[in-house]
Amino acid sequence: MLQALLAGLDPDADPSRNDAGLEDQLRLLVRLRKPHPKQVEFLESPAKRKVVKAGRRGGKTVGMSILAVDYMIRGWRVLYAAPTGNQLDTFWDECLNAVEPAIQAGLVYRNETRKLLRVLGGTGRIRAKTAWNADTLRGDYADLLIFDEYQLMNEDAWGRVGAPMLLDNDGMVVFCFTPPSPFTRSVTKANDPMHANKLFKRASQDTSGRWAVFHFTSYDNPHLSVEALEDITRDMSRVAYESEILAEEHDEIPGALWTRETIEKTRVAPENVPDLIRVVIGVDPPGGATECGIVVAGVGRDHHFYVLADYSRAGSPAEWGAVVVEAFVNHMADVVVCETNFGGDMVSHVIELAANAQGQRVNYKNVQASRGKAIRAEPISALYERGQVHHVGVFEELENELCTWQPQVSGRPSPNRLDALVWALTEAQILPRARVQRAQVVGLYPSQQRKQRNGHEVTMARAISGKNGTRRRR
Repeated sequence: MLQALLAGLDPDADPSRNDAGLEDQLRLLVRLRKPHPKQVEFLESPAKRKVVKAGRRGGKTVGMSILAVDYMIRGWRVLYAAPTGNQLDTFWDECLNAVEPAIQAGLVYRNETRKLLRVLGGTGRIRAKTAWNADTLRGDYADLLIFDEYQLMNEDAWGRVGAPMLLDNDGMVVFCFTPPSPFTRSVTKANDPMHANKLFKRASQDTSGRWAVFHFTSYDNPHLSVEALEDITRDMSRVAYESEILAEEHDEIPGALWTRETIEKTRVAPENVPDLIRVVIGVDPPGGATECGIVVAGVGRDHHFYVLADYSRAGSPAEWGAVVVEAFVNHMADVVVCETNFGGDMVSHVIELAANAQGQRVNYKNVQASRGKAIRAEPISALYERGQVHHVGVFEELENELCTWQPQVSGRPSPNRLDALVWALTEAQILPRARVQRAQVVGLYPSQQRKQRNGHEVTMARAISGKNGTRRRR
C-alpha cells in the first residue's frame, strides 16, 4: 500500500506540515550519527545565523547532514549548497545512509537525479545543489539554507539569492568553511577570497544572539586516528597545517617580502595624493590561463611612489590588451612597461592592435627579466619598508599576492599582480627624459600618424592624473 502511495504522489507537491505522528515514525526509522561535542554546539544553537569554521575532516559536512535530516523530519525545507559535485556527494551519501530505512518504508521519496529527499505526507525535504555563485543557486527555496565550503563560493550566492529565500519565515542559514590557505585561494569564485573569514569575524562581534560562531579543529573529531593525523601533518608546511588542520586564519606568510602592517601604515586616500610627475603601467603577461598583471603606479613631487590602480584580469590577449590601453588613457600615463620573456614581440603587437582599435598612441617599453623574481622584488619591498610606497585605497587581490608570496618556495603559480607592480615601480624610478628617449610608440593608424607629423592633430596632452584628479602639463 505504501509503495502504491509513493507511486501516485507528486514529489513536488507541497502537502500539509508534518504532524507529530509522522515525525515520530520518522525518528524511529532514521539513523542519525551521534555528533561529537563540537558538532553538538552548533546543532543545538538557537541562532538564526551560524558560521562554522573547522579543520579538514573535523566533521563539518557530517554535522551538516545531521542538521539537515533532523530539520527535514521536523517539516523544514532544507537546501544544501556546495561548490562542486565531489563536495556535494559526501553530504548526500551521509543523508542517504541516515534515511535509507525511511525510504524503504515508503515514508521518504528519493530522487537521485535532482538530489532530492521529500517526506511523503509532510513538508520536510532536503535538496542538494552545487553552487559556485548566485546563478547556480537560483530557482529554489528554503527554510534552512546550508553553505558548505563557503570560502570557495561567490559572495552573491548568499547576498543576492540566498538571503531572500529566507524572508518568508525568517529561516535559518549555516555557513561552513575551512580557512583558505594562501596556496589554495586561487580556486575560489569569490570576489574577495577572504570573505568567509571576514564573515566569521563580523559574526563573532554580534551581541544580539541572532549570529553565532563555532570553531573546531581536525583534532576535535574523535573518529579520526590521531596517529594518522600526525603522520599527515608532518609533511605539511606550518602555514598549511595551521590553516587546514587548526582552522586558523593566515593573512601573513613567513618569509614573504611584504606584510599587511607595512602596507597599511602608509596607505593614503585619493585626496591626499600629491601632483604626480610620472605614471607607469606595469604589465606581466599571463603564462597560460593565469591573469595578466596590470598595475598603475606613479611618483609624486615628494619623491614618494603611489600605487594608483590594479586592472589585472584573466582573458584573451585582445581583452587584456584593451585594458592596458584603457589604463594608459585613464591615468594619462607616461609609458607601459611589459615583461616579454615569454611573449616577445607578441606583447607589443597585442598592445598596438588595442591602441589602434581605440585610436590611441601608447608609449611602450619591453623589459626582460635577467634576474630572478626575488632579486627584482627585494628593492621594491625595501621602498615599502622605508615608507616610500603608498597604496591609494585598498587593492585586496594585489595585497594578498604581496603578503603571501614566498620567494624561497618553488613550483608556486606566478604572482602576476606582484610582477606587474615590481615592473611599474622599478620603471617609475627612472628619470622621465631618459625614459622617453627609449620608448617605442605603438598605436594610431598610418593616416593618423601622418596627420600628427604634419601638425594637423593636437598632440595628446602629456598629463598625469592620480585618483584625486590632479593634473600636470609637460
